[in-house]
Amino acid sequence: MKFVLFIIVYPFIWFFSRLPMKLLYVFSDFFFIIVYYLIGYRKDVVYKNLKLAFPEKSDTELKTLTKKNIKHFCDFIVESIKAFSLSEKEAAKRYKFTNPELLNTIAKKKENIILTGCHHNNWEWSVSMPLISEVQIFGTYKEIKNQYFNDLMKKSRTKFGLIASKAKDTIPDMLNNLKNKIPGAYILLSDQNPVLHKTYHWSSFFGVKVPVHSGAEMLATKFDMAIINYATKKVKRGYYETTFELLTINPKSHEKYELTDKYIALTEKNIREQPEFYLWTHKRFKHKDNYELWLNKYKKK
Repeated sequence: MKFVLFIIVYPFIWFFSRLPMKLLYVFSDFFFIIVYYLIGYRKDVVYKNLKLAFPEKSDTELKTLTKKNIKHFCDFIVESIKAFSLSEKEAAKRYKFTNPELLNTIAKKKENIILTGCHHNNWEWSVSMPLISEVQIFGTYKEIKNQYFNDLMKKSRTKFGLIASKAKDTIPDMLNNLKNKIPGAYILLSDQNPVLHKTYHWSSFFGVKVPVHSGAEMLATKFDMAIINYATKKVKRGYYETTFELLTINPKSHEKYELTDKYIALTEKNIREQPEFYLWTHKRFKHKDNYELWLNKYKKK
């Protein structure tokens, strides 16, 4: 049955991914009308997230941001489909890295690097990073139950040279590389909500106390890895610029969770510059009232 589903769906993915971006955006506009006006997909979630993040904004401003956010989400969907056939030439044209020399300079000083990032603008096209990197880039992908689609996704994300691991294999694969002295830079998108029983630290995100992932800092400190953040801005529809920023080259010199808080603050700063292009469709603040519960039940001793 899974193979039958793949055989039915794959031709549509293949066809749409090969359409020019201008035509794909026509489909995105049509998709937006259905998603926003007819279905109302996650409009309430986006609005509530924005209201918590930007309490100073009026209801009209929040509704405008919500509409822009859903519209960008539709663009992101068609851009993700385009990723299956995106060429090196088009990737270089549409997804520019403003300062690749920073990544490559740090890679000469540190054999291993953690690359922190978030779900802002277009993160799918960041798989083109190996095209500008002198160090091997490693990434992760969330496993899909249908193995045929899973293999297709992995093939798409590795075509530019990125080495991809299933999310559950990220740490074991990293440890294996370190053991065998294989240098590399590891992309870790760290802006999702961790489950409470696996939370080690809480931080302020848009003025709201939330549980945050601290794995990037823990790994960097344990294995003496530099941390570089990469942030993406939307220049115009279908065009992005990504900039690297060094968080630390010596993680052991920082206080515990200092680097995690620094990453969260930097992520918030970058989102504030283009708030309509963040992934607000997820419940970003779903644990905002659970700090006491975590403190009493789940906090690691």
